[in-house]
Amino acid sequence: MIIMLYYEKRKEDLFSSHGHHMIRKPRGTADILPEEAATWQYIEAKAREVACRYGFGEIRVPTFEVTELFSRGVGDTTDVVQKEMYTFTDREGRSLTLRPEGTASVARALIENGRCSDPMPLKLFYIINCFRYEKPQAGRSREFYQFGCEMYGASSPAADANIIAMASAFIRELGIENVTLHINSIGCPECRPAYREALKNYFKEHEAELCDTCRQRLESNPLRILDCKSPVCSEIAKDAPKSIDHLCPDCDAHMKSLTAQLDAMGIDYVIDTNIVRGLDYYTRTVFEFICPVIGAQSTICGGGRYDGLMKELGGPELPGIGFAMGLSRLILAMNECSKTITANNSPELYIAPMGDAAVTKASAICEGLRREGIKAESDLVGRSLKAQMKYADKIGAHYTLILGDSELESGVAQLKDMTNSTQREVRIDEIAAELTK
Repeated sequence: MIIMLYYEKRKEDLFSSHGHHMIRKPRGTADILPEEAATWQYIEAKAREVACRYGFGEIRVPTFEVTELFSRGVGDTTDVVQKEMYTFTDREGRSLTLRPEGTASVARALIENGRCSDPMPLKLFYIINCFRYEKPQAGRSREFYQFGCEMYGASSPAADANIIAMASAFIRELGIENVTLHINSIGCPECRPAYREALKNYFKEHEAELCDTCRQRLESNPLRILDCKSPVCSEIAKDAPKSIDHLCPDCDAHMKSLTAQLDAMGIDYVIDTNIVRGLDYYTRTVFEFICPVIGAQSTICGGGRYDGLMKELGGPELPGIGFAMGLSRLILAMNECSKTITANNSPELYIAPMGDAAVTKASAICEGLRREGIKAESDLVGRSLKAQMKYADKIGAHYTLILGDSELESGVAQLKDMTNSTQREVRIDEIAAELTK
């Protein structure tokens, strides 16, 4: 019986009065409604402003790319490529993938458009949506939005410090507090092989206790075991060899110079030997900004150096460094810090027309005001005068103006200030001047 009632209820939920079932959004996606969009617009505008101040230009790349770009650029052994990509075959039989991240696309665009011989460094930023087939949770969606920056052609620790300073400035200017910068160095192709061996030997001793995924990683990508979220693997990883203890002299000097520059800039950091970043293209510096108040998905920015990526994708040898931030996580963090942005769509003037002639005149006045850059509204649904005044109050109109036959005849109407209920007489053809006084 309970099952039947539940079924009937589900049927009610699913079927509207037209007999069609309601179509819902795919799992792991979100609708951003106008009142929420104000925060998104604020963050995007701030991202553009900060990027511009640091000398970055915007790049826009395709939403989908040839699958090989990500398998080569991101790395065959990564979780992203193995488990999380939205890959499909088009009508010509080509394998295409919705972008899971932005870096590989930017590198491809620079190579393809012949920009690798431009004056260095190349500094680009993007605000894009990305797609990963993951288990949705707070701060993790299947379609998510990123603000990312990429700098190519500068291998110096100063370039790393600049990128980190820019990410730090952006987070600070959004008003997000209690954020810690974690940095690490994972070495280069010179010192990484010895470190991988040390890791392999260490984890081999604990092979039986590792989760299935980490057992597979043992051969293909042992660094990723350090990143595993399973409590057992995390516990084992605590005593694993540290990459920072296996650096070659060049990588060691690079890390020391970076920390000296961050100190000089007054940017606080902690050295966190567990940061490895999940993608294959990282070398040397890796970093994360962590905001614990937003819960499990507490990393609001992840980045690092990827000196081998350009060559891997068929371009010249160009060092690169960058970061990406998830916008929905930034919003979670802003909310936790009580930094809410409210949408201001309230009109300056609401005109309440009575009668057909007044409706026509009201539309004409509104159009004239809008061309002057003034927000104006008038009735479009045929409400009574009383209902119109209620509506004007609800939408937060600053002024209201009632327009009837006598006002049209005399060319004069009463302009009411809704904030203090005072009224003054205005000439209808001089409203714009009155409102901008």
